[in-house]
Parts: sequence; structure tokens; C-alpha cells
Amino acid sequence: MNPKERIRIVEAYFRKIDAKDATVFDLFTEDVQMFFPKFGFGYGKADMIQFSEIMGRHLERLEHDIENFNYIVAGDSVVVEGTERGVTRNDVRWPDGLISEGRFCNVFEFRGDLIRRVFIYVDPDYTSADQERIAIFRGNQRNPIVDVSPHSSN
Repeated sequence: MNPKERIRIVEAYFRKIDAKDATVFDLFTEDVQMFFPKFGFGYGKADMIQFSEIMGRHLERLEHDIENFNYIVAGDSVVVEGTERGVTRNDVRWPDGLISEGRFCNVFEFRGDLIRRVFIYVDPDYTSADQERIAIFRGNQRNPIVDVSPHSSN
């Protein structure tokens, strides 16, 4: 399978996700591995379906800006960097353009013409609700993390 064919499958994945099309699971091997922050690791289509149901309970709508994705293709892997936007079930729209930018990166690995692994790297705090960490990383609160590296003076 050539790189363009793999990119077409990845784009089909995102289109199906955005359309809430259950045939998205046909793009995966039976033993697919997945990762999503806060969810953790999943193994097999049953875990993928469970994750999809969790996301469906939280998000009313999810849209990916497929036309502006950046791709890196190497061997059996496709890495996608892009942006997404959506609306939660509580009618909160994201990204907010201030803190939440809707950026993500997915790593896909293929076995033949099927996806055998998808690791999704995204901040799952779509609506910037985690104000404690926002304050820490924006410098508005003293960071409670202590450096315990060997070169630290602590």
C-alpha cells in the first residue's frame, strides 16, 4: 500500500468520526490498539466502541479540519497533525481561541490496508474547564511541582 492510499484511509477515518458513522470500525484490525489521554489504552474493537460511546455522551458534535492536516508518512505509519472543533452536550463550543486551540496529533499504524494502532494525542479539556492547571501553566498560580532531578537544589 502506498502513502497516498494510507492517507486516504486516515481521511476516511476522520470523515466517519465527524459523521458519527459506525462503519469507522471497519477500518481497524480486530486487535487494534488505541490510546487517548484520560481514557488510557484500549485493545480490540470492543474497547474502541466503548471509547466512542464515552465520547458520544460528552460531545454533541466534532469536526476536523481535514483539508489543512499535516501528514508524515514513514513505512506503515501515518502521523497527522491538525485542528478540531466541536460542541459539548452542554452546548459549550470549542476551541475558545484563548486557551483551547483544538490542536491534536494522531499516530496511525497499518497492517495491510487496516489500521492496527491509533494513538490520539490531544488535551481532552476541550472547553478549558480545568482552571487549576490553566492557572499553573499560565503563571497565575504558584506551580506545586517540585524539581527532584539530580541537579536540583531541592
